[in-house]
Amino acid sequence: MPENNKNKKNKLAFTKASNTPVSNKKNQKPAKTSNKIEPKRKTKPLSDDILKLTEQIAKKTNKPAQVIQNKNETGKNKVSARRTAPVKITALGGLGEIGKNLYVFECSGDMFIADCGLAFPDEDMLGVDIVIPDFTYLEKNKERFRGIVLTHGHEDHIGGLPYLLKKINVPVYGTKLTLGLCEGKLREHGILNQCSLNVMQPRQNVKLGCMSAEFIRVNHSIPDACALAIHTPAGIIVHTGDFKVDYTPIEGGIIDLARFGELGNKGVLALLSDSTNAERPGYTMSERKVGDSFRNIFGSAEHRRIIVATFSSNIHRVQQIIDNAALYNRKVAISGRSMVNVINKAIELGYIKISNNLLIDIEQVNKYPPESVVIVTTGSQGEPLSALSRMSAGDHRQVTITPNDLVVISATPIPGNEKTVGRVINDLMKSGAEVVYEAMYEVHVSGHACQDELKMMLSLTKPKFFIPVHGEYKHLVKHAQLAVKMGIPEENIFILDLGQQLETDSAEMKTVTQVTAGKVLVDGLGVGDVGTVVLRDRKKLAQDGLIIIVATIERESKMLVSGPDIVSRGFVYVRESEILMDEARELMEDTILKALNSGANGNLINTAKNNMRDEMSDFMFRKTKRSPMILPIMMEI
Repeated sequence: MPENNKNKKNKLAFTKASNTPVSNKKNQKPAKTSNKIEPKRKTKPLSDDILKLTEQIAKKTNKPAQVIQNKNETGKNKVSARRTAPVKITALGGLGEIGKNLYVFECSGDMFIADCGLAFPDEDMLGVDIVIPDFTYLEKNKERFRGIVLTHGHEDHIGGLPYLLKKINVPVYGTKLTLGLCEGKLREHGILNQCSLNVMQPRQNVKLGCMSAEFIRVNHSIPDACALAIHTPAGIIVHTGDFKVDYTPIEGGIIDLARFGELGNKGVLALLSDSTNAERPGYTMSERKVGDSFRNIFGSAEHRRIIVATFSSNIHRVQQIIDNAALYNRKVAISGRSMVNVINKAIELGYIKISNNLLIDIEQVNKYPPESVVIVTTGSQGEPLSALSRMSAGDHRQVTITPNDLVVISATPIPGNEKTVGRVINDLMKSGAEVVYEAMYEVHVSGHACQDELKMMLSLTKPKFFIPVHGEYKHLVKHAQLAVKMGIPEENIFILDLGQQLETDSAEMKTVTQVTAGKVLVDGLGVGDVGTVVLRDRKKLAQDGLIIIVATIERESKMLVSGPDIVSRGFVYVRESEILMDEARELMEDTILKALNSGANGNLINTAKNNMRDEMSDFMFRKTKRSPMILPIMMEI
């Protein structure tokens, strides 16, 4: 059961000499921790902001401020060198990619996972809806699982949860909004009633076998985001989840930097930290900066209708749109299934505040003058079936783009989506609308920490070992380089591949094995039935088209009684290529007759089909320099 970290008895005590974790036995008092400040060493200068912040945290916690400044000050005296029961860390998603985050922690026969997300398909994954992690390793160890802990409610952290819970039914722990968003997904999959969802608060701790997970408030682009302090027999492992430092958040408190400082002073064994913005210097701007931009845009819109596209999960952004709509006496309409679902849940749970008369149905937008309406929609990434894409193509049933529209795309294109977003912008402009996007105005800020915030996290936690997570490989490498500059020895930094398993016994950390990991493709109701072969065929069909050859033979007489008929799909238009099709038909007739007269009785059909495929493929490549998929169909009577 969840328990408040402030009120519960400490599971571990630390010895004065080395802060070594030892079990609390009956009548045994925790050893006192020394507050003696160690002699200063010559160190590299850090930014004034980081030094001031650590000093403030030290005053709050009544402990000396110790900042990692060189390789000799990495907190090695804070983490025990005594060997303990080994703890294993495995990433089944979220490394070398953006999406499908899933991290496994295990010790002494107990296991739990942090997050279970999805990723969106690449361009070459034709027809695929979503991508989820490979759960093979989890299924093999399902008897050892003690729970699933969620850091926040974004799709790349909770989207794979229904697929996992169908295989491994264990308790799920998360904050109120995170679990509220999970409820809708589990209901769609018909498994909500059989799932155990447990609401947690920041600073609360949930026991998971011999380990426990403590929730720590962080700022992100969705409310109720938390980092995790994982208390293990080997030491404390901090997993930041997605975070940034926002001193003026739209909702809730600021990131709990004091708690990170407390953990750092106790001794952090390992830090797993968000690497998404590791290439960006400085700090991430506050979400309120977007609110200021919205205020200027709404004020200058005059008699135009405003359409704002953003991520459905960016509740802070939606709240600022609603606030500015109320300020300028505009009604708010919601378009897009995911946007409607998330906003309804956020209103229900109290994370979005809106007056009853401000929200109207999308069906009613044409009943109001343009200057009285704001439409909040999905499609900021140019998704082909999203509401904004349908508006730009003129396919939306309720909204038609006109020169009297001001469209604001309040998001940054995810890598790979630049072309689709650009296409949507072009189509909107062709319809006469004015389009505002991030490159022009500050209508989007990231939810992820930039370099100075990442340095701050390293300074506060002072980890012995460092594992960059959540990012493409270049992000992980850049984050590792930052850690080296902050004094973490290179041999204590691990850039992992998916499925690569780390093991630590407090004294050392090393890679021990490789477990099954990868991608499972979801296409409609099919999970995993679309693999490499199917994708290869789909790609070939999309690129070169298909030719079907149909013929009927009589086995006894070995005569061709019907056909061959040739059907082309996605290759050439038959009516405009009659000469080519006639030549191909004659070639196939000769090929079939040769096969019938070859005397191959046992494999007559297979021989004929293979010969037809080879001859047609060679013929079409000679004539067109294309290689369509050839599908021969032989029937016998």
